[in-house]
Amino acid sequence: MAQNKQPSFETIAVQAGHSPDPTTLSRGVPVYRTSSFTFKSAEHAANLFGLKEFGNIYSRLGNPTNAVLEARVTQLEGGAASVAVASGTAAIFNAVITIARAGDEIVSASNLYGGTYTMFDAILPDLGITTKFADVLRPETFEAAITEKTRLLYLESIGNPVLDLADIDAVAAIAKKRHLPLVVDGTFTTPYLLKTIEHGADVVINSLTKWLGGHGTAIGGIATDAGTFDWSDPKFTLFNRPDPNYHGLRWAVDLPPELRKIAFALRTRTVPLRNLGACLSPDNAWIFLQGIESLHVRMPLHVQNALAVAKFLKDHPKAAWVRYPGLEGDPSRELARKLLKKGAGGMVVFGVKGGRPAGEKFIEALRLFSHLANVGDAKSLALHPASTSHSQLTEEQQRASGLTPDLVRLSIGLENIDDIIADLERGFAAV
Repeated sequence: MAQNKQPSFETIAVQAGHSPDPTTLSRGVPVYRTSSFTFKSAEHAANLFGLKEFGNIYSRLGNPTNAVLEARVTQLEGGAASVAVASGTAAIFNAVITIARAGDEIVSASNLYGGTYTMFDAILPDLGITTKFADVLRPETFEAAITEKTRLLYLESIGNPVLDLADIDAVAAIAKKRHLPLVVDGTFTTPYLLKTIEHGADVVINSLTKWLGGHGTAIGGIATDAGTFDWSDPKFTLFNRPDPNYHGLRWAVDLPPELRKIAFALRTRTVPLRNLGACLSPDNAWIFLQGIESLHVRMPLHVQNALAVAKFLKDHPKAAWVRYPGLEGDPSRELARKLLKKGAGGMVVFGVKGGRPAGEKFIEALRLFSHLANVGDAKSLALHPASTSHSQLTEEQQRASGLTPDLVRLSIGLENIDDIIADLERGFAAV
C-alpha cells in the first residue's frame, strides 16, 4: 500500500483493528473467553478505572475480541470510536439514555422498526423521556417538533419495513442549526452502501445481527461516535454536570481534548454498559468479524438480487404494489440516486392482492424463503410485519408509519436469482 494512502473499504473490512498476536503469532482474531483481566499493580488498576489509561478490566466493559470488532466498525463508518453491545435495540436504548434524562425530549422519524417505536412511544415515557414523531418524508416536521427540551434527533437510513429513504443531509442540517446530535440507525444500508457520518450523523447505530454479521447466527449491536459533536452546551446536562455515575466527572469539561471528542462513546461504555450490563459476548463478536470480512462481497449480490425481485414484483399481476428505493418510479428513487451510489439494499416489500389472508397464504407456500423475524441473512427471508414484528403497534400507529395490513417483507439473500423468483411464483400460485 502506498505510503500515507488511506486503506480502502475492502481492506478495512478484512484487516482493521487486528495484527498477528506477538506472543503466539496467531493470524486469526482470538476469542478471549474471560470475565476479568489482571492488573499489573494497584496504580495500573486505579488508572484504568480513572480513565487515565485504557485497557481491559472486566468483559462487561470491554474485551480484546470486542475491541477488534469496535475498531473495525469505527473505521468502516469513518467514526472516532464505537461501543459494541448485546443487540441493536440495546445500542439504541444506551445511546438515548447516554444523551437524554428525565424531563428531556427526543424527535424521531415515525417509520421505525416496531421494537424501536415501542421503546420510544411506551417505554421511554415511563423513564421521563418523551418522544415527538416527525414525518421522514418532510424534514421540516423535525424542526417543527423541536423544543427547548429536545436533546437529539433520530431516524433510520431506510425505514423498517416500508423502505422510505431518509434525506439525512436535510435532517442533519436542521440538527446542526439547532445544535442537536443526529442519531441514525444505518442497519438497512450498512457503511458499505451509505456512510451516514459523511452526511451529518453524529452517532450511527448498527444491528450487527443483520448484514454486518450476515448469516443469522448471533445477536449484537454497535453504536459509533462520529467524534464531531460538541457536548459543552449546558443543555446537555449529563455531559456538563458532575456525573454521580462516574466519580463526578464532567464529560464535556474535565476530559482532555482528544477524549472530549469521543465523550459520547466513553459515557456509553462507562455508564449504561458498565452499570446496566447489556454486554456482547466475545464469541458473538468473533462471529460478526467473520461476517464483516465478506461484507463488500455479499452486499453487491444482495442489491443485485433485490432489484431483480422488485422488477419481477412490479410486473406481477397478483402484486398490488411494490417498494424498493432502487426501483424506477419508487417514491425514494431520486433520493436513492443521490445517496445510494452502490445500490439500494437487500430489502423489498410489497402487497399481495387479496390483503392479509392472501399474504398469509403466499408466505406459507414459500419453500426457499424462510418464514422468520430477521433480515440481512445470506438466506432469503419473508415476514408479515403487521402480525409479527410490528404487532405491538396499533393499526393506527402502523398506518401512520406507512405499514399496511397486506405488506409482505422480503429480505433477499444470496441464492441464485432464478431460484428466488421461482419460489415467489410458488407463493403467488397459492393465492
